[in-house]
Amino acid sequence: MSVQEIISPIAADMQEVDAVIRSRLNSEVVMIRTIGEYIISAGGKRMRPAMVLMVANALGYKGNLHHILAAVIEFIHTSTLLHDDVVDESDMRRGRETANAVFGNAASVLVGDYLYSRSFEMMVEVDSMRVMQILSQATTVIAEGEVLQLLNVHDPDVTVERYLQVVRYKTAKLFEAATQVAAVIAGASPEVEEAAAAYGRHVGTAFQLIDDVLDYSGSAESLGKNVGDDLREGKPTLPLIRVMEVGTPEQQALIRQAIETGEADFEAVAAAIRATDALEYTRQMAIKEAEIAQKALDLIPDSDYKKSLRLFARFSVERDR
Repeated sequence: MSVQEIISPIAADMQEVDAVIRSRLNSEVVMIRTIGEYIISAGGKRMRPAMVLMVANALGYKGNLHHILAAVIEFIHTSTLLHDDVVDESDMRRGRETANAVFGNAASVLVGDYLYSRSFEMMVEVDSMRVMQILSQATTVIAEGEVLQLLNVHDPDVTVERYLQVVRYKTAKLFEAATQVAAVIAGASPEVEEAAAAYGRHVGTAFQLIDDVLDYSGSAESLGKNVGDDLREGKPTLPLIRVMEVGTPEQQALIRQAIETGEADFEAVAAAIRATDALEYTRQMAIKEAEIAQKALDLIPDSDYKKSLRLFARFSVERDR
């Protein structure tokens, strides 16, 4: 199933979120509107804001705060993309040039700061200290994840544990915050709130692990980014770490040199990954994360929204882009 099919139960809610996003991007500063619109209009899966809406509806929420929070989550995510692309010197995302490639690094960083600040301004409108606590902590953890990833760059001795810490901080934390704040505004019990948070955390982890797989098995056209970018940036993702664990001495030497320099033959690295169980190992770890996410949904009442949440967990590991 496509994301659009999965989110069909919240199609009207997603339109409301889009309206909130566009109204809050309506700055008097033209550059902010231009870059913000450029990024938002690029599309993307919108999984994080969709999860806010899906969990809130699944828990019987009535109101419009979930629209604001979904937009907040999307703004936080977009600000991290703007900053990531500058740090990584990326020039392609979602099938087209990155904002920094089009508008320059300075503008991208500053508009990322604007979106980040705007998200906090919008959080206050929800008037919930618990929501503020969750989202402010999440942004701190995400920033820590960014720094941890930077420390791992060009380090061929990164362990699976160190890498998974980056995944949980940098990627899974925002998924977790999205589902958790939805439970909070729905007035869920502490047990259900934790179940919702666990669902988001494990789906987010699975999602990133499959990104690692696709970086060595997908096409640039289907992924919307340059295949092998992580390798060129010297990032030791899980497939590479696995080859370092189980590959031949020659394969290990190739991967070590690739991580250290970011300049190894991509095809040779891909061949080494295919010759081991690296991709299947990563995929199986993602499947386990998705299964844990599915289990967390047991505390949430049955509904079409819950079905969609289950489909999201499946999509996170079955997708090809």
